[in-house]
Amino acid sequence: MKAISIISFFSLILVSTSAFTINNIPRALHAKVATPKNALTHQDFVTSYSTTVSSLQAAPDLQVVSLVAGQENYGLAIVALGEAIWSFSESPSLSHAKVLVPAIIAAIILFAVSGPMVTNTADPAAISLGLEVATGVSVFLGASYIVRLLAPFSPSAKEIAFLGLLFSVAGFFSFSQNLVVDGFVNLPELPELPSILPKNEFEE
Repeated sequence: MKAISIISFFSLILVSTSAFTINNIPRALHAKVATPKNALTHQDFVTSYSTTVSSLQAAPDLQVVSLVAGQENYGLAIVALGEAIWSFSESPSLSHAKVLVPAIIAAIILFAVSGPMVTNTADPAAISLGLEVATGVSVFLGASYIVRLLAPFSPSAKEIAFLGLLFSVAGFFSFSQNLVVDGFVNLPELPELPSILPKNEFEE
């Protein structure tokens, strides 16, 4: 009898606890704990974040762009002048003075023309034009270094000219990247190519 009474006692406990399970909560209580209509959903958060990122990318910080472009601009001018002076000092002569000409021209343009433009934070058009001028100067310097490397004879070591070529190439990619990434130059978009793969019939 005691065993039957104990079993009956536990059965009553199980029945009483099952009455308070989540499945037996009234619908009115579900309605009260439901998500409010004006709550921010995950999709709304993703959309808002994407819009914010797009707006930040569309409006670059001109002060940061000007600072970085100015350092690269003046740095390239100093490297070009330093390389030319070192190469000339290795074998000073009137015929070898021609290595100074491209560096002097490039330094004058970078210091007097593109330098003040890229550091003008109040005028985005001036920054754009300055970057374009600096890009052209880097191409001019790179061409002069290639001519020196291809010459059959050089009074000074060609390794330093190759180092100058590397700096001019780095300057070209840096200036052109600033033009494209910061939105000063818009590249034409390629048309969408037709797909050569068969369409998946099960894809919705």
